[in-house]
Amino acid sequence: MSEETVGNVSFTAKVIAAGRAIESQRPDALFIDPIAAQLAGQEAIEAAIPRLEEYEKQGRPFTSVRTRFFDDFLNNYSKHIQQIVFLGAGMDTRAFRLNWQSETHVYEIDKPDVLLYKESVLSGIIPNCNRHSICADLKESLWVQMLLEEGYRPSEPSIWVLEGFLYYLNPTEVENLLTNIQNLSVAGSYLGVDVINTAICNGSDDWAKYWLSSCDNPESFFAAYGWNASAIQPGEEGASFGRFTYQFPLRNLPDAPHIFFVKAVKKN
Repeated sequence: MSEETVGNVSFTAKVIAAGRAIESQRPDALFIDPIAAQLAGQEAIEAAIPRLEEYEKQGRPFTSVRTRFFDDFLNNYSKHIQQIVFLGAGMDTRAFRLNWQSETHVYEIDKPDVLLYKESVLSGIIPNCNRHSICADLKESLWVQMLLEEGYRPSEPSIWVLEGFLYYLNPTEVENLLTNIQNLSVAGSYLGVDVINTAICNGSDDWAKYWLSSCDNPESFFAAYGWNASAIQPGEEGASFGRFTYQFPLRNLPDAPHIFFVKAVKKN
């Protein structure tokens, strides 16, 4: 299934939600997302099933494992941090399905067509936190002021999640975004992000023509923005969950395809 088949951004986001809806029905589900099916709609669910079944046969249910990885990341670090920011939030429902501390503020930022649709579906559903929906283009810097106006406090620690997002920006846009995040984050803040290396970005995947940037060494890359990062590939211990059995090449083969799940803490 290509993005040309998917159509527009809203439907692309629906297909990702469809994956979470389908995962939630499995007896060995890695998470339960009770709202995903409503956000996805039947058309997107039917479109997603063949590709997801193929990935499962290949031992690489990527989006399910990624969702669980960042669920665990948030559950581990949000106990004492009350500001959570999802950039490129899409149809993410963690504000509703994770157990947050009572004073937690969750900020979701994405383009208007995505979030306005999302709000129409979620109307009347109560989140488990103080949720803020911010319509903004993350390729520009206006989102920073909008985040501050919604009550974000740059003097307090925060958690940033960029899931399935960064590689859709070109290198200049990535630099600008990460610089803004750096300026908004105090020591003790956390960052969770997935990145692809050059071999994946320039590969033959249906969606590769939409990927604009890559990251070959996440630890040194994010260190330049003040983060102490650690990276793991799907399928490795801590990122397989008994389901991702496909093995990516070892990292000492730099020209081979690599995908990284990155966790980072802001340096002093």
